[in-house]
Amino acid sequence: MDNISIDILYEDDDIIAVNKPSGLLTHPSWLTKKGTENLATMLKCYFDGAPVHTVHRLDRATSGVILVAKNKEVAKSLSLQFAEHQVQKTYYCVVRGFAPKEGEINHPLRYIDDKKAEPFATANKEAQDAITNYSTLANVELPIAVGKWPAARYSLIKAMPKTGRKHQLRRHFKHILCPIVGDTNYGEGRHNKLYRDHFNINRLLLMAISIRFVHPSSLQEMTIKAPLSEQVKGLFNEFGWQEFTVL
Repeated sequence: MDNISIDILYEDDDIIAVNKPSGLLTHPSWLTKKGTENLATMLKCYFDGAPVHTVHRLDRATSGVILVAKNKEVAKSLSLQFAEHQVQKTYYCVVRGFAPKEGEINHPLRYIDDKKAEPFATANKEAQDAITNYSTLANVELPIAVGKWPAARYSLIKAMPKTGRKHQLRRHFKHILCPIVGDTNYGEGRHNKLYRDHFNINRLLLMAISIRFVHPSSLQEMTIKAPLSEQVKGLFNEFGWQEFTVL
């Protein structure tokens, strides 16, 4: 991930939206060595040391659009929209199996107590409401044996979380027995290996493709989209999912 350039999707006097690549941290992490590249530090350098304020985050393995405020007032306004579930984030993900055509996953999630990643976090929190709406856009069956099965089946899903719990999409799709491909925590190793060996894909196939919110200054509703990487586009083309490569 060395020498990553910042892919700016939108910028004005108040906000900047960036297309974060898979593998890049949003913020510095307790789990990585000092100096590991992260988006927050890169943006601070981009603005010659001026402060920027990330108002949400993506997992390191997830790619896609992240919204950043340029001042505290805008950050407060955007943070309030997130807290009141007024921001609509949309994701693409590739999951194992033929997923249901559409549905709502209403499955509370208990806080993940990871003292290495978050040493000062409060442990033993109650499970919190977590809701994800989704629809299946396409399927593919590959003539590649996995375990006892002679073929491997996958689905392309559009997911729209209504809440923002830690690892929500990854845990929710595991809950319905359709784990996201490339997920080393909640996925299935045999399918992750298939994608590494046959498609040279060694990443989580979870992409934040758009975000909709109200601009804090103009009060106009905005939607910002993040294009898929060339690697993901190539995979979609190979699966016959070309219509979903252009957002």
